[in-house]
Amino acid sequence: MEQVIIRRALVSVSDKTGVVDLCRRLSDYGVEIISTGGTAKALAEAGLQVRPIDDVTGFPEMMEGRVKTLHPRVHGGLLARRDKPDHLAQAEEHGIGLIDLVVVNLYPFEATVARPDVTLEQAIENIDIGGPSMLRSAAKNFDAVTVLTDPADYDCVIAEMSATGGATTYETRKRLAVKVFGKTSAYDAAIFAFLCGAGQAYPPELRLRLEKVQNLRYGENPHQSAAFYRWADAPQHSLATAEQLHGKELSYNNILDTDACWGAVAEFLDPACVIVKHTNPCGTAIGADILVAYEKAHASDPVSAYGGVMAFNRDVTKAVVEAINERGQFVEVMIAPDFDPDALELLQQKQNIRLLRTGGIRRPAERGTEMRSVEGGMLVQTVDTVAEERAEMKVVTKREPTHEEWEQLLFAWKAAKSVKSNCILLVKDYASVGVGAGQMSRVDAAKIAVEKAADNVAGSVCASDAYMPFPDSLEVVGDAGCVAVIQPGGSVRDAQAIAAADARGMTMVFTGHRHFRH
Repeated sequence: MEQVIIRRALVSVSDKTGVVDLCRRLSDYGVEIISTGGTAKALAEAGLQVRPIDDVTGFPEMMEGRVKTLHPRVHGGLLARRDKPDHLAQAEEHGIGLIDLVVVNLYPFEATVARPDVTLEQAIENIDIGGPSMLRSAAKNFDAVTVLTDPADYDCVIAEMSATGGATTYETRKRLAVKVFGKTSAYDAAIFAFLCGAGQAYPPELRLRLEKVQNLRYGENPHQSAAFYRWADAPQHSLATAEQLHGKELSYNNILDTDACWGAVAEFLDPACVIVKHTNPCGTAIGADILVAYEKAHASDPVSAYGGVMAFNRDVTKAVVEAINERGQFVEVMIAPDFDPDALELLQQKQNIRLLRTGGIRRPAERGTEMRSVEGGMLVQTVDTVAEERAEMKVVTKREPTHEEWEQLLFAWKAAKSVKSNCILLVKDYASVGVGAGQMSRVDAAKIAVEKAADNVAGSVCASDAYMPFPDSLEVVGDAGCVAVIQPGGSVRDAQAIAAADARGMTMVFTGHRHFRH
């Protein structure tokens, strides 16, 4: 059926946003309004004429509202096909009036179980039964029935009724029905996840809810198609919820690099800047303010920094933007909690830079679990967060680190978490000066880090994300002038590495845990 005039509506909502105005406008079209419980009371108090649901069913609401709409005179009115004479005859025989519009939203189950103190009883009482049943009945019969579950759709339905003399079109009814099935399936998935997963870190089944943010121009390469999806409950201050203030749409690779950059800068409490190229930090630094942090991060590897992604854990200032401009640095994406107005004005003069504002920052410990797809499946793990307490680390060499060396080592260890394995990272003055990333051989990573650091190796400290299986990588950085090493330890050849460090007057700390990043 192309157009169906709405003559009778059933309204039963938990979220009463906009419902009084909607029903007032429906009444202007002569629509009879049937309603339940608290909704009926709210409409009557607003001066609207409402027919109680028990007047339709001939059966009282009971069991604290658990049973009120589960009745043939409700579902028959929703499911009867208007193009089937026998359906219409049976409806007339049993006193079932047809219902043309359903306005229903559900008990707030997800909001309820999101509370840290929620009890099982509270969760169960917020499982809606009648609401999803009505929504599904109406959506199944979208050929003739209009169904609304989102207050954001109220105005478009009223506008269409205004344009058609009180009717809705097939296209609109189908679109709204699809939305309903998405809503009810997500609602059931949330209930399943809560009851199945309560008390379990890794439940026997996962059901994922993602909503499309946008199609992307292409994937990693131009011959690959791609799109960006976000978790339906994506948290504040995350990349997926960031507001883009300027620039072209993000590409697939932009999003991957920005995710790596934003995760890396969130590791630090001091003002920090991280510059990423191909998901690896080519510059990581902290400073007295983010201008100092930026200048040190850029100096780490100015060549690689060009065309990179840049993240700050503080609001971006005009002084930072001026320093970027002075260096003629091209930046693909810049992400930060916010941008000072004069900094934003300067940045928006650059046509090709993409600016993302998160409104805040989430520390790694707040992130729970992370997922990665593999062919035919998904890997799930907790985010890499462990206590990085100096007291839990062990000095294994004859020489103890000085206070300054300890501070540099702890910074290096934290920065190394964000570099792809195998990783050797050289640090000086709280900034990376040489990064050996993603190498198959740890000694090759050491050689690359030394080559990158050049004249800055002397007096630097080194972080190795996993144990040094042979003393060779320690020998490479030590012979070049590195004075201290932090690594997990645990190799069968640890004694050889310790002896090599002692022979060079180096100090070495074992953390007892590694930071692989594949």
